[in-house]
Amino acid sequence: MPKKLVITALGADRPGIVNELSDALCSNKLNIEDSRMSVLGGEFAILLLVSGTSQAAEAFVASQPDIENSLKMKLTIKLTETKAESQQLIPYDVDVVAIDNPGIVHNLASFFSSRQINIVDLETDRYAAAHTGTTMFSLHMTIGVPTDTAIASLRDEFMTICDELNLDATLSSTV
Repeated sequence: MPKKLVITALGADRPGIVNELSDALCSNKLNIEDSRMSVLGGEFAILLLVSGTSQAAEAFVASQPDIENSLKMKLTIKLTETKAESQQLIPYDVDVVAIDNPGIVHNLASFFSSRQINIVDLETDRYAAAHTGTTMFSLHMTIGVPTDTAIASLRDEFMTICDELNLDATLSSTV
């Protein structure tokens, strides 16, 4: 059975960094199954799920210090397994736009967490509004809603909190 590793890597952004990291993985006979990468400020950040034989995974972990030196990046490596689904979840998309202010992500995470709804994916961005230059905030997340959740009630409660926080938001099914 293949071993799976979750790898995070962080380092100064520069051309060729993805090529070098993917070469290190390929050289160690590891396959990239899933990834997220972004430039944040002047830093390049990547999150990877890779798989390979036990020997390949162990060799990569053992060579971590050399790979970090070569790439000039900090790596965190963790062995993982495929998650067994404990319950049926329905994927929903959440989109929010608002004038930027502290606490938006925390308030939304609190709302969903208190209802045992898992945030599966989350992406945020800040940008200047077209005509006014006002700093705006946008958020897109995918959540997993348990099948026994009353969607109409959830949507009503979500829209109420978004109105209270002055957030322009939608909650929609991905299917």
